[in-house]
Amino acid sequence: MAKLKYLSLIFFSHLFQVSSCTAVFPVLDELRLAGSSFPSVQAKKLIRELNLFPKEEVNLVDQGRVSLPQDSKLVEKRFKFPGLEALGGVSVDDLGHHAGYYKLPNSYDARMFYFFFESRSNKEDPVVIWLTGGPGCSSELALFYENGPFSIADNMSLVWNEFGWDKASNLLYVDQPIGTGFSYSSDRRDIRHNEDEVSNDLYDFLQAFFAEHPELAKNDFYITGESYAGHYIPAFAARVHRGNKAKDGIHINLKGFAIGNGLTDPAIQYKAYPDYALDMGLIKKTDYSLINKLVPVCEFAIKLCGTDGTISCMASYFVCNTIFASIIARAGGINYYDIRKKCEGSLCYDFSNMETFLNKKSVRDALGVGNIEFVSCSPTVYQAMLVDWMRNLEVGIPALLEDGVKLLVYAGEYDLICNWLGNSRWVHAMQWSGRKEFVASPEVPFVVDGSEAGVLKTHGPLGFLKVHDAGHMVPMDQPKAALEMLKRWTKGSLAEGGKAEKLFAEM
Repeated sequence: MAKLKYLSLIFFSHLFQVSSCTAVFPVLDELRLAGSSFPSVQAKKLIRELNLFPKEEVNLVDQGRVSLPQDSKLVEKRFKFPGLEALGGVSVDDLGHHAGYYKLPNSYDARMFYFFFESRSNKEDPVVIWLTGGPGCSSELALFYENGPFSIADNMSLVWNEFGWDKASNLLYVDQPIGTGFSYSSDRRDIRHNEDEVSNDLYDFLQAFFAEHPELAKNDFYITGESYAGHYIPAFAARVHRGNKAKDGIHINLKGFAIGNGLTDPAIQYKAYPDYALDMGLIKKTDYSLINKLVPVCEFAIKLCGTDGTISCMASYFVCNTIFASIIARAGGINYYDIRKKCEGSLCYDFSNMETFLNKKSVRDALGVGNIEFVSCSPTVYQAMLVDWMRNLEVGIPALLEDGVKLLVYAGEYDLICNWLGNSRWVHAMQWSGRKEFVASPEVPFVVDGSEAGVLKTHGPLGFLKVHDAGHMVPMDQPKAALEMLKRWTKGSLAEGGKAEKLFAEM
C-alpha cells in the first residue's frame, strides 16, 4: 500500500509537471472527460451500442442448475441447428458441427463452451481458433456476423456464408474468459483478471480438444481474433509455444497467429489516436494540439503499469482513455468501429438477432446448453480485466518470430478504436532480428479478384495488411478479402498471391 501511494504521488507530480508546461487547466478539463471512461459505464455502453441485452452481467450459476456430468472433463456433441438446409447436396450431419463444454482443471468450478466446425473443403485443412475481444464478448459475435459458416436472417433462419472460414479451415470458436457467452462457473473466484489465467485456460482446453480429436493434432494450428484479442492472442501463442518446448502434453502444431484490429501495445497505440483522428478529419488542428498534451501523461502511466499487470494499470486505463474520450466528444456521433458510419442514438450495430436465436429453446436443446444463460457481452468480465488492459503484450512476440512462428497483423482502414496507424506503428517498432528488413520492405497491393483489397508489407514470418473499405470487423465488412487472406496466409503465399494476381490483372 505504501508503494502504491508513493507511485501515485510520483504520477500526479508528473501530471502537474507536464500540465504546467502546457497550460494546466485545459489538460485537467480533458481529464474530467475520464468520468465517461469509468469501466462500468464503458462496458454497458459497449453492449448497448451493439443492441445486445444480456439478462445477466456474468454467467455465474447455482450448481443445482447444471445438468452436465460433473466427472467428465470434456462433453462434446454433434449437433444440427434447427431449420438449417443441406449445403450443395451435402447433409449438415456429414459436415460435422460440434458444440461442447470443457471443465477447466485449474478452476473452482468453471466450464468453457465452444463450437467446432469441421472444414467444408478438406479435413486436413489447418485448425483455426477464433477469439473475440471486448473483453468479455462472446465469440458467437464472429460466428454469426463475421466469418462463421452462416449468418442469421431476420426470420431467425440461418443462411450459409459463402465466405465462412470453415471453407479453408477446421474452425473453433471459444467463449472466454469464463462468464462470457455460454461459458460459466458456480464460483465467482473463477473470473479471470490477466493473460496468464486466460492463456492457461485456453491451453488446457486445446489439450483436451486434441485428445478428443487426435486425427486433427497433426494439422497446422493457427490462432486468430480481433480487438481485445490483441492481448489474448500473443499470450496464448506464447503459452502454446512454451508447452511444445516443455513437451507438456500433446504437441500442438502452432504455425502462426493473426491479430485483427487489435490492442497489443497500448503505449504506441494510444499515442496514435490523435494522429489518426487528425488525418481522417475527425478533429481540428487546435483540438489535436490540446488532446496531444495528454499523451505524455498517458505514456508515463503506462510505464508504471509495465508488462505484469498491477493496480497502477487501472490508473493508466482512466488517464489514457481520456485521449479517446476527448476525440469522440469532438467528433460527434461517429461509429468509432467504422468512422464512415453514424451511430443512431446509442445504436452503432444491431446484433440482437444473435441473442434471439441462441435463446430459442430448439437451438438451446440442439447445443445441449440446458438452462445456462447466454451472456453476449459481460460487463463483469470487462471490469475484471482492467489490470490487464494497459499491459504491453508485444514483448512476447519477438521470441515467437525468431522461432519461425508467423504473425499477421491486419486492420481495416476506417476503424478508430484499434486503428491501422497504431497497429502499423507497433509492428514497425518491434525489436527482432528481421526488423530492419521488414521496415525497408516495400508495400505491395493485396489483390482479390483483380481489385486492390488492401496494402501489404511482409518480411520473413511477419506481415502487416491494411484492409481497404473495412472498419473494426474486417471479416464482416470485406468477407471475400478476409477469406482470401486466411487462405494465402496459412498456405504461406500471402504476398505472392497478391503479386501474381496483380500481374494477371494488368495483362
